[in-house]
Amino acid sequence: MNKLGNAQDRAMALIGELGDGLRKAVPGKAMQWVETGAALGALRTGGRVALKVARRNPVLAGAAIAGAGLLWYAARKRAKAAEQAPIEGSAKRVEARKPQVRKPRRKAAASDT
Repeated sequence: MNKLGNAQDRAMALIGELGDGLRKAVPGKAMQWVETGAALGALRTGGRVALKVARRNPVLAGAAIAGAGLLWYAARKRAKAAEQAPIEGSAKRVEARKPQVRKPRRKAAASDT
């Protein structure tokens, strides 16, 4: 068992080194093409699986499409509401009061004595 575990660990290490070497050897643009190809492959595979599920369970596929549409509509409505909503913050209302009218002070009469 111990030898088998060591062999698996060594194989994983070699695969990791091979992947690192491949990434370093391939120029950036080529790596982008590889990533794009992998994404397209995953998209094609996902499309096939979705098509098989839709053929076997048409009601489930219809419900999933309707649910996705409702989620899209709710997200759109929420984005519009957030766009028109006031900016959140804290404010304190200050009541306006009429200013008090003060009578002018009279100067104390200076005595002429």
